[in-house]
Amino acid sequence: MNKTLKQLHEELKSGSLTIEALVESCRKTISEKDGDIHALLGIYSEELINSQISRAKEMFANGKATTLTGIPIVLKDNILVKGEHATGGSKILENYIATYDATVVKKLKEAGTILIGRANMDEFAMGTSTENSAYGVTKNPNDITRVAGGSSGGSAAVVAYGGVPMALGSDTGGSIRGPAAFCGVVGLKTTYGNVSRSGVMSMGSSLDQIGPFGNSVSDVEEVYNIISGYDVKDSTSIPEELRDKKQEGSNKKVIGVPWNFVDRKGIDADVLVNFKAGIEKMKSAGYTIKDVSFKHLEKALAVYYIIAPAEVSSNQARYDGIRYGLSLPGDTSIQSYFESRTAGFGAEVRRRILIGTYVLSSGYYDAYYNKANLVRGLLQKEFEEVFKDADVIAMPTTPSPAFKIGEKINDPLLMYLEDIFTVPVNIVGVPAISIPSGKTESGLPLGMQFIAPNMREDMLFTIGKDFEKLI
Repeated sequence: MNKTLKQLHEELKSGSLTIEALVESCRKTISEKDGDIHALLGIYSEELINSQISRAKEMFANGKATTLTGIPIVLKDNILVKGEHATGGSKILENYIATYDATVVKKLKEAGTILIGRANMDEFAMGTSTENSAYGVTKNPNDITRVAGGSSGGSAAVVAYGGVPMALGSDTGGSIRGPAAFCGVVGLKTTYGNVSRSGVMSMGSSLDQIGPFGNSVSDVEEVYNIISGYDVKDSTSIPEELRDKKQEGSNKKVIGVPWNFVDRKGIDADVLVNFKAGIEKMKSAGYTIKDVSFKHLEKALAVYYIIAPAEVSSNQARYDGIRYGLSLPGDTSIQSYFESRTAGFGAEVRRRILIGTYVLSSGYYDAYYNKANLVRGLLQKEFEEVFKDADVIAMPTTPSPAFKIGEKINDPLLMYLEDIFTVPVNIVGVPAISIPSGKTESGLPLGMQFIAPNMREDMLFTIGKDFEKLI
């Protein structure tokens, strides 16, 4: 799938390519390649696909087609599509069928896109490798012995091997940007509250955001323009009157780099060399590179792994074996509750529920959860100060290239360290994008991450397109 969305749109508009042929081409590629990769958990019903094709053809006939009309897309399996299965990568929702459309799904349907399948993911978005899926690991299309990243590994992988030109994922601590870097595609984490979370299974409600994967920055921008916007159904959605504010001095072309945080022990040598080379290229293209510092950035990972499990503990309480999802019989309702959750949840989900319940418990709430939120506030202020002097902040997306399947799964702390460059973004709520920045000597993709102030996705697209031309 080497063509951009705009190129595909022009071909569909002129009639040199039909929607049916494009959908069939994507389905053929998926059929040929996904057996080895396991990016998808299922294809949506023929009824849904055919109805979308009919609507897209009408939109072209009536002159109402958007850039996404007739374009196939895959959704992470925590995004609800009415009448279709949605498992969240978990056994506890193995047979769950969504009763309504997520807001992003409504927007995509209105734009005329063709929803064709649901992507594999770490169970309830808890993981960095998609090894925690209850339905098997997603493999990296560049090297099937390695992970595709997580938790949106399936969404990244299906775009990387050409199954679809675009996909949606969710990002709670790097779950879009990490897989994008590992698989060699572009992934955007939007400003918190910019894209509605209505109809998306919650992991960490103050951290989760939906965002697109694509083969280029311009493709990701096209999807972003469709899915962003205020939604009354999401209490955290940013009101329209606050969306168009632009900061002055946005053309300074200054990139801030926290070198003390980036150039550190434990970062893969290939990643560091690649990052420094990317920064030098941006400098040669006319950008000013400025060393910036954060007093509390080192604490971001610890803060994240207190706040996120706490919110997980609260959100996972809804899966009680009574209202919906897996329900195993027991002599009492309490026994049924424990049996259902023990059988339905995987090890990583249970681990995070336990951690979260602990940090929220009496006697520990102030020591852990409240303190983490205080540091979160300090980090938000520090980012605001840095953005007064820099348009964007640049860091590697991940501290290493894609690692071997099974290499880190039994060491949670080692796995959590993979999020060191991505979790600060979720903690403060700002947008960030991962763009392919080259490859290791062995051919594994690497990613450059750019971070912008709130609601300044436009900066990411402008700088991202400049960066793409240099790589």
